[in-house]
Amino acid sequence: MSDTLTRWISRPVPEVSGQLSIPGDKSVSHRALMLGAIAESPVTVTGFLAGADCIATRRALEQMGSEIETLPDGTLRIHGQGPGGLRSPGAPLDLGNSGTGIRLMTGLLAGLSLDAVLTGDASLRARPMERIAQPLRLMGAEVNTTDGCPPIHLRSGGRLHGIEYRLPVASAQVKSAILLAALSAEGQTVVTQPAVSRDHTERMLAAMGAPIEFDEARVALDGPCRLRGGRIEVPGDFSSAAFFLVAGLLAASRGLTLKGVGINPTRVGLLRMLEAMGGDIELLNPRHLGGEPTADIRVRRSRLRAVDVAPEWVPLAIDEFPVFFVAAALADGVTRVRGAEELRVKESDRIDAMAEALGAVGVRVEPRPDGMLVHGGPIRGGRVNSRGDHRVAMAMAVAGAVSEDGIVIDDTENVGTSFPDFLSVAASAGMEVVEEGG
Repeated sequence: MSDTLTRWISRPVPEVSGQLSIPGDKSVSHRALMLGAIAESPVTVTGFLAGADCIATRRALEQMGSEIETLPDGTLRIHGQGPGGLRSPGAPLDLGNSGTGIRLMTGLLAGLSLDAVLTGDASLRARPMERIAQPLRLMGAEVNTTDGCPPIHLRSGGRLHGIEYRLPVASAQVKSAILLAALSAEGQTVVTQPAVSRDHTERMLAAMGAPIEFDEARVALDGPCRLRGGRIEVPGDFSSAAFFLVAGLLAASRGLTLKGVGINPTRVGLLRMLEAMGGDIELLNPRHLGGEPTADIRVRRSRLRAVDVAPEWVPLAIDEFPVFFVAAALADGVTRVRGAEELRVKESDRIDAMAEALGAVGVRVEPRPDGMLVHGGPIRGGRVNSRGDHRVAMAMAVAGAVSEDGIVIDDTENVGTSFPDFLSVAASAGMEVVEEGG
């Protein structure tokens, strides 16, 4: 392990408590940038997440001529100029570590018929991209991957045409890439999916005036179409709240409240799973922000029991499994997760990464090709490597807070991609996580 990499030390604490403000939703922030850039009039975005992933998306759009300014209060103003406002970039677009950024941007630019090369860091360049390239080719786009991965090469051509496409696996990123391309395509595009996936793209397109109809199984969009500007309010990110949701269930005897969290029904699989485990969870002050259902979430320490996670729950909690495995480690019984092979192609192989990390701190786990068995028992402590995966790092920080001896977590720098203020928010809840190195 190089001394130049950052590491965290997460020490056990007797209690977490307080009221926490959760930073803006990363998925919604990405979409606000891209759709704002091609809107017919300015778009104002409040609650934008200024993490490394969203900043990479912003820089890519600015590289193609989009005008985006940050106001003193952190609000973004995107000067939408319609779909013709973006031009082919003169250099490759670097999307950093962001799978959402590169997949959605590929769909957007394919629809606009721009010449572009899209790439990212070493982790992103190892992630599968044919899943978006194939439907875009069916629409008439010229898309080439590099052995199925980035860099992705787009070449301009004629206008795309609508298609009917059934997703082989429920994926909001693939669905959204097709929909962003369909904005500029001739005719109707219909996407069906085998299970529910995140619908942030559909909600935002509808709010911006796109002719779109959608339900849990099907979405249809008539193109080409134009988007109107306006105001987008970004709720708190449920995936970021998830770490403190679990910490509260394990260590908040006086209660812990998470303020202004998005509770889109396509995102809250973890909530349902934890409720099934016996978690004491309350949703308070329900409201809507930017078309997204939002609430304050109050949790209290609970005695959790093991559950069997069915495959249909997986797409609704795809980013929350690292911290869910931590909850399972302290539940009574054996928790089983299946149908989650998608976890193997995230920022890391999250099944192997979490099995290795939990095993290193004394938890008995049995990784499977499509999931894991987690045997409930104490978390002893030790040293783990996050493999550069932000969600693995934060999940193990929660594990350290409820461990017997504390946990050292190596390679934590990528937490800045989604939750740059994690350490300060953790401290405000009473967690003791300190950074070293870098």
